[in-house]
Amino acid sequence: MARNANWQNLSDGDLLERLDEAKEEVFKLRFQIITGRLDNNARLKQAKKEVARAMTELRLREIQAAETQAQMQEATDA
Repeated sequence: MARNANWQNLSDGDLLERLDEAKEEVFKLRFQIITGRLDNNARLKQAKKEVARAMTELRLREIQAAETQAQMQEATDA
């Protein structure tokens, strides 16, 4: 749960920045695998998980915003 709380406490801008950094790291790690310079193969898996966590948190926020907007719309229509 501590990991999830860490991602949830980030602002949208920080979350997008971490996502960009993780995607860049995945790209670099893939390049290192191709060239045979990567020593820690497990790091690629970790970096992919970071990308997935960031994308999941962004999607959850998007869903919550849409639900809030729908509730606001229902309140104004009623």
